[in-house]
Amino acid sequence: MTTDDTPTRAVAVLVVIFTVESGKLRVLLIRRSAEPFKDAWSLPGGLLQEGDSLLDAATRRLDVETGVSDVFLEQLYTFSGLGDRDSVDVAYWALVDGGSARLARRDEWQPAWSNVGDLPDLAFRNRDVVEYALGRLKNKLAYSNVAYSLLPREFTLSQLQQAYEAILATTLDKRNFRKRILTLGILEETGATAGEGRHRPAKLYRFRERRPVMF
Repeated sequence: MTTDDTPTRAVAVLVVIFTVESGKLRVLLIRRSAEPFKDAWSLPGGLLQEGDSLLDAATRRLDVETGVSDVFLEQLYTFSGLGDRDSVDVAYWALVDGGSARLARRDEWQPAWSNVGDLPDLAFRNRDVVEYALGRLKNKLAYSNVAYSLLPREFTLSQLQQAYEAILATTLDKRNFRKRILTLGILEETGATAGEGRHRPAKLYRFRERRPVMF
């Protein structure tokens, strides 16, 4: 209780972790091993511990679940009344390169990637949180280089376009996409090439900045 006899509310930190794999946008979910919602899927997170900052808690959860931490991570929104928990839920969202992520191995509270377009039933109204994060991602894609965190350090323009198409859930015109992305000045050629099937080798690019940059 506080000094004015108003009940305090617990603070929980959730992390919406997106990746792009096989042309699909995916989000990391955890299968719950305890009530409430035992055996249901939910976003990774937990109650804020004494002495923790919100960012420290989100960063640690990201590292525990995926083995990476030097990626895009941003506070998303503060939710209240998710499900039946009497807590304030502070959500963060992150973008990771699936090729670099190493999901935690454990017998309980097992993590798994799920296609955003085909989510199972989620505990604690977590679907609302995922949809909110997806809206933020789509908006941010229009005016920033945020896709850098979904790709390896060197990539082809086809790989970059696939990431955009997975997020936007639409097919983009190849010529228009390449013209626009190259005129933004956020990429640079590496001087190397990569084979893409039967086609001639494709140029490899990298982001000039692997940190959020607006354009």
